[in-house]
Amino acid sequence: MTVSKTAWRVAQGATVEEMGSRETTAGDASAEDGAPSLTTLIRIVLADDHVVVRSALRLLLDNEPDFTVVAEADDVESATRYVRGHHPAVLVLDLSMPGGSALELIPRIREEFPATQIVVLTAHREPAFARQALDAGALGYVLKDAASDELVQAVRRAAAGEGFLNPALGALLASERSANGPRALSEREGHVLRLIALGHTNAEIAAQLYLSVRTVESHRSHIQHKLQLSSRAELVSYALERGLIKI
Repeated sequence: MTVSKTAWRVAQGATVEEMGSRETTAGDASAEDGAPSLTTLIRIVLADDHVVVRSALRLLLDNEPDFTVVAEADDVESATRYVRGHHPAVLVLDLSMPGGSALELIPRIREEFPATQIVVLTAHREPAFARQALDAGALGYVLKDAASDELVQAVRRAAAGEGFLNPALGALLASERSANGPRALSEREGHVLRLIALGHTNAEIAAQLYLSVRTVESHRSHIQHKLQLSSRAELVSYALERGLIKI
């Protein structure tokens, strides 16, 4: 089944205000003209307190055929409200917004809405901010002065449960991790790691822990990121060394 982007937004209950006025003939193309399918559209909530920045970001994101911005938030409270109301695949979140701490919002969103992935878009270049955001549960960290295709790539990868980090910051964080060693896992991540090491599939882990498969994939990505490990064999070895499983 295929639908136009406008019809998809209306079907999902987006208000005229949240949809905005940017609807074009191309955006309303029929299935024969290449409209994205209902199952492939990536729903996005965009949170930034600068209206000019939001407008530019919306133009960028809505120009992608498989993206649709379902709501725009200008503070922490409205970001939470729109995620709760629209259940987007991705929340694009500025770290500096009124109404509370965006860093503290990240774990709350991940706990309450595990199917919503978070991409941080910020002017903060310091590795400490990136580390805190990723440790809190964000899958992507993009700088506002980076090339626009970085944000598009980060959103698309987050929707697939994969991480994205600005390359320059990634190099700095990798250097820090090499010097300081792996970071501690949360209790939930420890449970997921144990089941991975025991050979369970993502679907089996999701069923045992009453999570979605996408949430398990997200946990796995965070585990690999924190432990600096890239393969299942390395995860199994880590679990054995720490007594999480026995042979």
